[in-house]
Amino acid sequence: MMEKEKIIILAKRDNKTIYAQDGLCYKVFDTDYNTADILNEALNQARVEESGLMVPALREVKVLEDGRWALVSDFIDGKTLEEMMDEEPEKEDEYIGRFVDLQLEMLNKRCPLLNKHRDKMNRKISQTDLSATLRYDLHNRIEAMPRHNCLCHGDFNPSNVMIDRNGDAYIGDWSHATQGNEEADAARTFMMFLVEGKKERAKKYIDCFSEKSGCPIKDILNWLPILAASQSVKGIRKQTGFLKSLIYMDEKGLEELYAQL
Repeated sequence: MMEKEKIIILAKRDNKTIYAQDGLCYKVFDTDYNTADILNEALNQARVEESGLMVPALREVKVLEDGRWALVSDFIDGKTLEEMMDEEPEKEDEYIGRFVDLQLEMLNKRCPLLNKHRDKMNRKISQTDLSATLRYDLHNRIEAMPRHNCLCHGDFNPSNVMIDRNGDAYIGDWSHATQGNEEADAARTFMMFLVEGKKERAKKYIDCFSEKSGCPIKDILNWLPILAASQSVKGIRKQTGFLKSLIYMDEKGLEELYAQL
């Protein structure tokens, strides 16, 4: 019998652990993690695979001996795009360009069986503790947005892009995948750069995305109050103040936010 390879911990978060072993990547969820969310993530990944996009192939969905659920995918041996940006800051513009190219390739795909982004946003906003008047306004904003059916990642950031040893790029973590507006997916990426305090990278990103996609920056920014309200449901204390400031921003405030970068 062949001896199993040593487990290599790739990431450890509050409710999940990701490790590599025997050429496979195990995403292991804590026992209190919602089972429906785990199975939905597996279904999302399987559906995205069918689009032809380069993603780590899903191999198995299983319950481990200790009762925890695990998603088992191919292990991509390489570095994340975030690691490459941090290690080679002189190449950040080049890497952001590739990052945007990958996002546009993804947004050009279609996955008609995925949930609708606008439905998810409406559901999340209904879960907030915002005033009824503000929730009503945000729901109306969503309905006023153009209806697109792009493949949206929902958490497209450089840490979810793996570059293998041959230079090929794979996109992982499809737990938030939906079909919806390309501007919304770009706004989510932009917002999370800001949340992480990476203002310079946020500016480079949104400018690059706007130039390559042809989407006006104004149309991307208009999604921020909606996305901030949705993100606020997670209750991450260190994000609360900034997200609240976004939720209440009008068009002028959003323009000023961008101008200050």
